[in-house]
Amino acid sequence: MSVDPDANLVLVGFMGTGKTEVGRQLADRLGREFVDMDRVIEEREERDIPAIFRDSGEPYFRSLERALVRELAARRSLVIATGGGVVLDPANIEDLGRTGVVVCLVATPEAILQRVAGDTHRPLLQAPDRAERIRSLLECRRPLYEAIPARVDTTARTSAEVAEEVLRLFRARVRTG
Repeated sequence: MSVDPDANLVLVGFMGTGKTEVGRQLADRLGREFVDMDRVIEEREERDIPAIFRDSGEPYFRSLERALVRELAARRSLVIATGGGVVLDPANIEDLGRTGVVVCLVATPEAILQRVAGDTHRPLLQAPDRAERIRSLLECRRPLYEAIPARVDTTARTSAEVAEEVLRLFRARVRTG
C-alpha cells in the first residue's frame, strides 16, 4: 500500500530533540505549511504553556492537544511538530499515522539537557535537578518513542543534517508505502 504523496510529515520526540527547528526546515524544503502544535495551543488559549499547566493543569492541556491532533490529522500536506508528550495518548499517534508519516526524533539525555538549559518555558522541567527530571521522563516515555519505527538521532547532528535524514525517510515511505 503506497502512502499518499500529500501525507502529513509529523515529528514527534522528547523536548529538545529539534522538532520545531527541523520542522521549519522541512516545511521550507517541501513548500508546505508548518504547524507547531504547542504554538497553536498557546495562540488559541491566549496564554503560554506554563500558564496552561499552572492554571488549568496537565490533563486540560492534554485534552487541548488531543483535539488539535484530531483536527490536524484531518488535513493534508502539513509538516507538524508535536509536543513531547503527544505520545502519552496512543490515539494521538494512531490518528497522526493514519494520514501522515510519523518520525520520532531522539537524543541523549545529556544533549537534551544542554539544549534546554536556559529554557524556562517547559513546565515539566520545573524541578531542582533538571538532568534527573529529563532522565526520568525519558525513561517513562522510552517505550512510546521506541514504538515509532522511523527514528532519527539528533544528538551529534545539525538541524540541516537531521532534516535531510527525515526527508529521506519520508520520501522512501511515500514511494514504497
